[in-house]
Amino acid sequence: MTIEDISFFTKKEKGELISLYRQLLVSAGDSIARQEVLNLKRNLVRAARAHHLQRNNFGMNPVIRDLQTAVIVAEEIGMKGNCLIGIMLHEIVKTNTMTIDEVKTEFGEDVAVIIRGLVKTHELYDKSPAIESENFRNLLISFAEDMRVILIRIADRVNIMRQIKDSPNEEDRLKVATEAAYLYAPLAHKLGLYKLKSELEDLSLKYTQKETYYFLKDKLSETKASRDLYIATFIEPIERKLREAGLAFDIKGRTKSIHSIWNKIKKQQTSFENIYDLFAIRIILDSSPEKEKQECWQVYSIITDMYQPNPKRLRDWLSIPKSNGYESLHATVMRPEGRWVEVQIRTRRMDEIAERGLAAHWRYKGVKGESGLDDWLTSVREALEHADSDSLQVMDQFKMDLYEDEVFVFTPKGDLFKLAKGATVLDFAFHIHSNLGCRCTGARVNGKNVQLRQKLNSGDQVEIMTSTTQTPKQDWLHIVTTSRARTKIRQALKEMATKYHDFAKEMLERKFRNRKLEYDEGVMMRTIKRMGYKTVSEFYQAIADDVLDVNQAIDKYLEQQKRENEHNEEIPYRSAEKYNLQSELDEVTQKEDVLVIDENLKGLEFKLARCCNPIYGDEIFGFTTVMGGIKIHRKNCPNAPQMEERFPYRIVKARWAGKSKGTNYPITLRVVGQDDIGIVTNITSIISKENDITLRSIGIDSNDGLFSGMLTIMVGDTGRLETLIKKLRTVKGVKQVNRN
Repeated sequence: MTIEDISFFTKKEKGELISLYRQLLVSAGDSIARQEVLNLKRNLVRAARAHHLQRNNFGMNPVIRDLQTAVIVAEEIGMKGNCLIGIMLHEIVKTNTMTIDEVKTEFGEDVAVIIRGLVKTHELYDKSPAIESENFRNLLISFAEDMRVILIRIADRVNIMRQIKDSPNEEDRLKVATEAAYLYAPLAHKLGLYKLKSELEDLSLKYTQKETYYFLKDKLSETKASRDLYIATFIEPIERKLREAGLAFDIKGRTKSIHSIWNKIKKQQTSFENIYDLFAIRIILDSSPEKEKQECWQVYSIITDMYQPNPKRLRDWLSIPKSNGYESLHATVMRPEGRWVEVQIRTRRMDEIAERGLAAHWRYKGVKGESGLDDWLTSVREALEHADSDSLQVMDQFKMDLYEDEVFVFTPKGDLFKLAKGATVLDFAFHIHSNLGCRCTGARVNGKNVQLRQKLNSGDQVEIMTSTTQTPKQDWLHIVTTSRARTKIRQALKEMATKYHDFAKEMLERKFRNRKLEYDEGVMMRTIKRMGYKTVSEFYQAIADDVLDVNQAIDKYLEQQKRENEHNEEIPYRSAEKYNLQSELDEVTQKEDVLVIDENLKGLEFKLARCCNPIYGDEIFGFTTVMGGIKIHRKNCPNAPQMEERFPYRIVKARWAGKSKGTNYPITLRVVGQDDIGIVTNITSIISKENDITLRSIGIDSNDGLFSGMLTIMVGDTGRLETLIKKLRTVKGVKQVNRN
């Protein structure tokens, strides 16, 4: 029985299977031995017959999907051999049809390593077609273990995005497309897979903003003829000059991706018609390795003799390639009619690296040395070292790092270092070594003394200055811009805090022994809270910094103990003048099971957002904050559109559960009316007569016979609120009552 005969495959899929299988064999060439091909086919047939293979949310056949992904990996990324075997086998290992040990025996340790990484990442997606924020750390860990896993996952996401255009599953398609834009496209960018990156961005725009995508696509189609003519007239004289110089080359025009055009329209706040650099000209030279730089600069010289260059737009990635291996020379020149045109100059080898990214760079590494991507992976690992570092902070910083441009700086000895654009002196110090960063007091940049926060530019020569008395400071986290430095500073601050904590605790306990007092942990915790410290660490830090005297702390402890023993603890109260219920309520974390978050989770701690003040009955959603807590917003919150656009992965579903349990929520109402005598009295009278509704504050402004009042009330749910609003609208002279 062959795989084509198995009922798991539809008739259409059987045809696709044979076609893809043959295509993959051709693409793989001799990188997979014939016996391995036979073993692979045998194991796939066994898995299909056992009915262990599962289709995904879009109904995709896993064998067909893996074949499609493998073809992309082989033909568009350039990885073959063990990578292709790993892609084809990981699904049957995931479903326990084949074990990792069996993989090792039949295909070797390297295939097993790839499969382990793929199985880990696929398991993270079991519950949802897009990664959940709490799993993001685990996803990065899997990526950091083997670069090939990242490349395969990018190829898989490209494949899914290509296949789901006609899927009726709109909700999951939006999730997959959104994640492609905020995670996989930036990853492809970082790894130099610019072609796949553009495709992911364009498809994401197509699925998430369909009207925008097709509007721009139609505009590009309308202007294609004039654009082609413009490119041809620009290229013709350049081609003639380059041939006269005896150079072998190809020239092609490349239109910008729809996504990048949309970004320019948004950034420049202009229309499609005002975007002039819709395309770039690419000159690809057939140069021998030893003449690559020389001939690229020769082409640059010829073109800038013909057209006026813009020196501010020159990008030299020949002298110092990007960390993902990208090499090219970008120049922007002006045509006689005043239009700017970007010209990219590179060799055939450089073009393949630009198209296929990291995999092609590995193939050519004998020419250009190792890629700086190892440094990037190291920084990812460092950011993940500490289990207590917040996964959402890591996620945001990781995304920012992926798109960062680079600056190149030198040590006094001439050693070259690459840093993210915007990096400061302090970033550079931590980049070299943690100890150097912790003791850094400033630097000499190009012979001049500068401060820690000084931003570095390409070509700067930097000498770090240190002091043995210097220690990391909390505000350093606002000075550095790289995730590597931020991780190192947090680690150092935590170690210092632990040391101070232990020192202060030991001092306190010694004083207790000296005064022959019994130490009660519970009483001490209540004393610390009564003294106004939010955390125990903050209390011990105050002792270590000599802000709080140990004997004073013990006296407070004895007062607390006396109160508790006498069962006569004073009840704290505040005067009405200074009492602010708003701040009190905002600090209280809701613990009642009045909310269901993310479909089925109850009992989670959450807070109600101040910007829109949701109450029981409102349509709501949850937003995971950087600190890991959940803020509840109304769906019509003024900040909702921005949150959905910038941080879709932080949004979780939320709804009110059961019935309101007596909790009251602060709501602000705006009342506008005629400034009649007694109108305010009538309004407050109505509120006072309502059960379970209290008036917290009222502010009235009067002008030209009209008044505008802001009333803050405490109310339990939207039903009671609507009833109150209707009653207030019946008050004589009231024109409008609206909820803020």
